[in-house]
Amino acid sequence: MTNRWVGVTIDCVDVEWVADFWSALLDRPRGPSRPGWVYLGHSDDPLPRLVFQPVTDAKRGKVRVHLDIAVDDIDKGIAQVIDLGGRHTGERHDYDEGVVVVVADPEEHEFCLVQYY
Repeated sequence: MTNRWVGVTIDCVDVEWVADFWSALLDRPRGPSRPGWVYLGHSDDPLPRLVFQPVTDAKRGKVRVHLDIAVDDIDKGIAQVIDLGGRHTGERHDYDEGVVVVVADPEEHEFCLVQYY
């Protein structure tokens, strides 16, 4: 049996808004989607697709799994997140190999921007 990672599903109250945020941030177009859902990418893409699933309850608490997004410039990456409707949490970690900053999308799903040195 061959297993293959094909996607990450993100629960959203406002699927369109959150999907638009991630589409712009990652420059990833929409693919075929189910009614009420939004998929970025296709199931046969080399990268896993992002799936935005409608839910009625807002996020509560810290997410247990998050995405790491590599950026060339951490400050420009933070500015882009904010311009797209997300926010900077204020959390930053500096390591010998680079810097990691925790940010959040419009519905408070945390993720990390990573700039490697």
